[in-house]
Amino acid sequence: MADAQPIVIYPPAEDGGRRVRVGDHFRGMAYGLLDIVEFLQLAGLEDADEAWVRESGLVEWRGGGPDAWQH
Repeated sequence: MADAQPIVIYPPAEDGGRRVRVGDHFRGMAYGLLDIVEFLQLAGLEDADEAWVRESGLVEWRGGGPDAWQH
């Protein structure tokens, strides 16, 4: 995996989407785990998959964990 960068998944917005930040850069709005995986892979974490996103200590979930997608 690429160098460890802090990964923050923000609380769900009104539409259920969650902002995703990797390091100092916002990567986009995720509407499910597959979106987060794609953002992480584009950021250089090629080995990231849904299981890794759920279990990794590098991911900081704010406002609920990986199953929280409703505001």
